[in-house]
Amino acid sequence: MAGRCARVLQAVDTEFTADSVEWCPLEGCRHLLACGTYQLRRPDAASGSKGGLEVEEPHVRLGRLYLYSFNEDNSTSSLAEVQRRDTAAILDMKWCHIPVAGSALLGLADASGSIQLLRLGGSEKSSSLLQPVSSVILEEQCLALSLDWSTGKSGRASDQPLKIISSNSKGQLHFLKVNEAGPGLQHVASWQAHHFEAWIAAFNYWQTEVVYSGGDDGLLKGWDTRMPAVSILTSNRHSMGVCSIQSSPHREHILATGSYDEHVLLWDTRSMKQPWADVPVQGGVWRLKWHPFHHHLLLVACMHSGFRILSCQKTTEKQEVVVMASHTLPNSLVYGADWSWLLARSLQPIPSSSFPLSEVGARLADWAYGLKLVNTSPATSLQAMVDDDGEGHARSQLKASLLDRKSGSQNYDYSSYPEGMNLDSSLLATCSFYDHVLHLWKWEAS
Repeated sequence: MAGRCARVLQAVDTEFTADSVEWCPLEGCRHLLACGTYQLRRPDAASGSKGGLEVEEPHVRLGRLYLYSFNEDNSTSSLAEVQRRDTAAILDMKWCHIPVAGSALLGLADASGSIQLLRLGGSEKSSSLLQPVSSVILEEQCLALSLDWSTGKSGRASDQPLKIISSNSKGQLHFLKVNEAGPGLQHVASWQAHHFEAWIAAFNYWQTEVVYSGGDDGLLKGWDTRMPAVSILTSNRHSMGVCSIQSSPHREHILATGSYDEHVLLWDTRSMKQPWADVPVQGGVWRLKWHPFHHHLLLVACMHSGFRILSCQKTTEKQEVVVMASHTLPNSLVYGADWSWLLARSLQPIPSSSFPLSEVGARLADWAYGLKLVNTSPATSLQAMVDDDGEGHARSQLKASLLDRKSGSQNYDYSSYPEGMNLDSSLLATCSFYDHVLHLWKWEAS
């Protein structure tokens, strides 16, 4: 895509296959990047015998959590490892978007069927180290596959409870509340949502009683957590398993979903009969991330097809989705991807006190117009292992689409930003299976 490219700043060997990466969104901690890994260890040979029959050890899902610190001044190794923790295999993780009891909190969904909470240490010596504070087992003998915090939109009301939604490999959803004083996890409700794996669960950030889920049955569903057993929405618009969902933190009524069918769909949640955009991305869509400041930009982790950056515009006159950048990494499956909350070049964090973070970039959409979406032929489907449970269960990968709404009329004085700040440059990170690599990228929008 002319004039818009992503440049690799660093590649880090994570040893285990990497499937989740998350930049901390909290001011003062935005230089921190967490990476989660998943490694299926297969037994080399029979471990014993019983009644004359050889008995194999069960497969073990190993995991490791890495915490890195970004330092712009170190040009050769911008990311420095500050911590690693061995754990059960990590399937998903998210930072809470607000401080809890004065600290940053990271939630993990792991292969033991648990949700774990870790916080950055309070002492000076361990202020950049993650320490476990609470965990809850959602279900025995299953994998916790995803989690989401209710705090994705800025401007949370002070009396609004802090909530987590999670999904598991038995097709269930689990609704939790967080005691912020502890912090501790309180189980509120669980229900059967899908016939097969519930790959993803996510909040509507603007109406946090509503959550969405996607499953291997190919269905996108909506739920009201006040009466959780009854679905308020069921869509079979995706043709394969739905494995990524994110509500826009900037624009109400906008929802992005992605699937193994290699399409990103963009929805207006007020009318869910049909998406307003359907974007083929030539790879199964495992994760979707809206940019923290540029409201129209969507980062897509496309498994065997690398990653895409989409520009999504919706107005009353036209609907336009443009592929701004496309990078395919050989011999890898990109599962994790996330935008940094630091701005590239000067890499100064936006001062949250000067204006609402959710509105930053609302007036910066003009440069995104002008490119036409290139029509490409459907990619040959790739059989890739999302999870191997020892039974040779392989999943095919394919499709994706998007959504955004008309920008507001507010005007902001960008001259008040720190000197040298470049609003058209962004940092992002991706991580991948097979090659077990964490990549740090700098993307120039112009």
